[in-house]
Amino acid sequence: MQANSVDNQPFDLSAPKLELQIPPELVSGGSAEAESGALAAVEPVHFQGYYASRMEMWANAATVEAYLNIHGDWFRRCASPMTADALGENGYALTIGKFGALGYDVEPKIGLHLLPQDAAGVYRIETIPIPDYVALGYDVDFQAALHLVESATSDQQGILPTPGLSDRMTQVVWDLHLDVAIHFPRFIHALPQHLIQSTGDRLLNQIVRQVSRCLTHKVQEDFHHTRNLPFPKKARKYPWSRHHATPTPTEDFG
Repeated sequence: MQANSVDNQPFDLSAPKLELQIPPELVSGGSAEAESGALAAVEPVHFQGYYASRMEMWANAATVEAYLNIHGDWFRRCASPMTADALGENGYALTIGKFGALGYDVEPKIGLHLLPQDAAGVYRIETIPIPDYVALGYDVDFQAALHLVESATSDQQGILPTPGLSDRMTQVVWDLHLDVAIHFPRFIHALPQHLIQSTGDRLLNQIVRQVSRCLTHKVQEDFHHTRNLPFPKKARKYPWSRHHATPTPTEDFG
């Protein structure tokens, strides 16, 4: 049985770019070795965010929990078109795609550790090193947590009658604290700091939005399809949200 997505729309993970014309005189003409030394000498710029959303699974919490516990069976499949290579029993090396802004491109690859459910019923995802891999020009600190909230299907509003629909619905509620440090080349640091910060914040926001929507869509579809469970055509859609961005002089972060 094919599950319907939340909004039945495909998601595009093509690389987003925020374009800005860089004056030629700001672009370094030095060698790669010199530029590498300059990167090491300049403090990285941090882009931070706190994000939260939820995902509807039309089954009881025990069924959803059993599915999450065997992520090795579905995570790499659902991560596509991103590439996810296994790192041990509960880890993955995730290549997200190529992104760029201000004339500077980066293709982030991060190691993620999907920890088993703890005594409080919380699943956590943390950054782990990728063996024999050195991230060039960036560092990522990824700290996510999710928990399950079960309720009666009859409590949900706007649901059309769906044959075989479970009488229980489970929300996978998640939040993410993300800190990305970028070691920009010298010509980027010649730009106004507020421009660098605002452009990076917008790009980070865009990347998280695209990845979370795509992964949610695929996991919902895979869960209901592999469990032969119907997905109601008119499910309530919970908006993805960004609670905090990188702090600015007029914004209190935390």
